Amino acid sequence: MTPFAIAGVQMHVAADNENVTAMAHKIDLAMIRFPWIQMVLFSELAPYGPVPDNHPESIDDALAVFCAKALQHNIWIIPGSLFVREGNGLFNESVVINPAGEIVARYRKMFPFAPYEHGVTGGTEFLVFDVPHVGRFGLSICYDIWFPETMRQITAMGAEILLHPVLTGTTDRDIEISIAQATAAMFQCYVFDINGLGSGGTGRSCVVDPIGNLVYQAAGQEEIIPVEVDVDMVRRQRITGHRGLGQTLKSFRDGAAKFPVYSEAFDTTYLDSLGPLQMQTQGSREGIGVAAPGDVFPLNLSVPDVPADHHLDIIPIKKI
Repeated sequence: MTPFAIAGVQMHVAADNENVTAMAHKIDLAMIRFPWIQMVLFSELAPYGPVPDNHPESIDDALAVFCAKALQHNIWIIPGSLFVREGNGLFNESVVINPAGEIVARYRKMFPFAPYEHGVTGGTEFLVFDVPHVGRFGLSICYDIWFPETMRQITAMGAEILLHPVLTGTTDRDIEISIAQATAAMFQCYVFDINGLGSGGTGRSCVVDPIGNLVYQAAGQEEIIPVEVDVDMVRRQRITGHRGLGQTLKSFRDGAAKFPVYSEAFDTTYLDSLGPLQMQTQGSREGIGVAAPGDVFPLNLSVPDVPADHHLDIIPIKKI
């Protein structure tokens, strides 16, 4: 058995003031209550909330607080994510801080939640990192998990535990929990899917095991979620299959199928026909094919020939 203890922190996130002080307090509280914790993970955009203009020009002061806490408690810390500015670009960035208080990796969200997360540039670099004598971890942010290619890549790079800070305050949280379970099962890894509260989300953070079972799911209150994982379980699942059955990573590796959609020569006519990625307007009818009052569309109807002696069957409609 290779155990490792991770605490997800589901907490209230304010949009109009900093949350760094509260996060530092949560770290201290977590270590008092659960001194065996080895890593702490917060939700997406937890330090300053979801409004880019409320993030400082420099995030160095906030990161210094988290680095000091990591050193103080001898733990790994992933403080959710922060908006960072580089040149003319705005990125949603997460960092990995080791127990020596050092930033050892940075990851930029690949798929901003367009068109809602507008003005944010997607990153292009995948991230896995090793915890010595434990295993390999992968990091992604929120909407990234909706694109299985991202999970395929980092698990193919050896990630055994997926750390996934999210900010979901919308009606699709049920779907995201299902995606977290499917991801764990398809890629045979643990998934820590940690959401915030208030301006940081609707809660319901979850931890999923490599079979796709929910280890734990929070409700809608502040909570520290400590879970000890067994990385050897991941390795055994990948070698023997789920319950001795599907060995998905090896089947993908050995499969003969090719996927033209990833080729530059792939015909994108259908995808292009979907139109631009943009916010919908009130009463939008894109893709529905229903005319609004006053709309005029050219008609090109083809009516088949009907024999003169053909009789139509008329089916009476009962009024309810």
